[in-house]
This record gives sequence, structure tokens and C-alpha cells, in this order.
Amino acid sequence: MSVLLQISDAHFGTEKPAVVEALLALTGELAPDLVIMSGDITQRARTYQFERAAAFVKRLPVPRVLSIAGNHDIPLFDLVTRFRDPYGPYRRAFGDELEPRHEAPDCLVLTVKTTRRSRHTDGEISEEQRERVAAELRRATLAQVRIVVTHQPLAVPRAAEVHNVAHGSDEAVRAWAEAGADVLLAGHIHLPFVIPLHESTELPRSLWAVNAGTAVSTRTRRDAKNSVNVLRVTSGSNGALPACTVEHWGFSEPSGAFAKAAELSLRIGPPSGVARA
Repeated sequence: MSVLLQISDAHFGTEKPAVVEALLALTGELAPDLVIMSGDITQRARTYQFERAAAFVKRLPVPRVLSIAGNHDIPLFDLVTRFRDPYGPYRRAFGDELEPRHEAPDCLVLTVKTTRRSRHTDGEISEEQRERVAAELRRATLAQVRIVVTHQPLAVPRAAEVHNVAHGSDEAVRAWAEAGADVLLAGHIHLPFVIPLHESTELPRSLWAVNAGTAVSTRTRRDAKNSVNVLRVTSGSNGALPACTVEHWGFSEPSGAFAKAAELSLRIGPPSGVARA
């Protein structure tokens, strides 16, 4: 079994020190195999903010951190950098790979850079990205839970949030479902949720949109406090499908610690009686 910890929208530069320390403590307790940072790592892509974020990552007791840039990780006011080298500050802190991947016997995690220098907050999935990810999904093994990570979500739970959905999401959802995707991880709107996309759209398999809140920043919503997601994945064997459980962990002001607030087992694979892609 692999344990994956999703940390999103940390917005270093607006972080709460007590929540940062609580998240480090939680990470030590969970001992995840992988930390996924799904964008908006900094508040305004400033050097000192990336330095704080990098220092935090170095303190995480995990074997690997997989990160992607969010729209806040591209300079907004430094227009020269934004258009000449938008990911320069991010690369200096987190490396040159903008769409890293992680593979283990029980999971395949693919990332997609949905940010664009020409867009302020909106995300986008290009045809090339859609096809590349679909090809990688098709190469996964039957034992793996297949996860795709973006910053902007590909689905939202209410109409008021539709403007936050990444451009090209409809085409991506269908293509990736057909290629075998199981879970779509995202952040951006600071709202945690789980949506069974197969219940509202005709898809060839179960596909879940899993979103995270803001992990450590002051930029919480009225209806969502600081939180992270924990995914526990188990490989399929002896004809059984792989399994995935999503846990929502929220920060409690009275206790000064993160506590598990909800848990949901996701049904993985196609409808009963249909062979897995």
C-alpha cells in the first residue's frame, strides 16, 4: 500500500506558522510514500516565498515530493519575468521538471501543467497534454491506481465555481477516462470535495474528481478551513481491482493539530462485468 499526501495552495508568504508545524507533525505521523503539491505553492512567486516553501519541503520526512506550479507561482507584477521566463523562480526552487511523474507497483501519478503565462487565473489543458497523458495512462498496469494531478480543477461541485474549471477539461475528462484514469487531483479554489464524475457524465469507468483546500495559508474560505487530503492506494492482485481511499484532514484551532474529518472509499474500475482498460 502507498500513502499519498496532497498539499495544495500553501501560498507561502501568507502561511500560518502554527499550521505549518502541525502539518509537519502530521506528515511524520502518516509517513507518506509521496507528497503531492498541487500548485499555488507561493503567494506571489517572490524569491523569499519560494525560499520559505523550499525550506518547508526540506523538512518533510518523506522519500519524494512531486510538485507542479499554480497560477500564483508565476510572477504577476514582474511582467518581464512573466513573459520571458515565467517558471524561472519556480525552477530555481523545485527543479526544471514542470510535469513530473511517479510510479509504484500500486499507483501511477501523472502531473499536468495547467498554468499559462498568458492567463491570469485560468488553467488550460492542451491537445498535446491530453494525448500525452492518455498514452501514459494506457501503459499503466492493471494493478495500479491511475492518478492525474492538475492545479485548476476539471470539475466543481456548484455552478458558482464553474469559471474555475480548466479550459479543455471536458475533452480531457473523456479522453483520460477512456485511457483508464481513476482519480483527478486538483486544488486552486481552496475547497475540498470529491465528485463521482461517472454519475453525471456517461463514462466508460469510475472517475473521481478529488480537490484539496488550502493547506497552511491565511486564505481560507468561510466554508473550508486549512486542510489536506490523504490517499491510500492498494494494488490489485489475483483478479481483484486496485483500491483507493481518500481521507480529508482539517486543522483544528483548539488542538493545534490536523485531525481526520472524513473518509471515502472510491470504487475503482469499470462497471461490473467489464474488463478493466
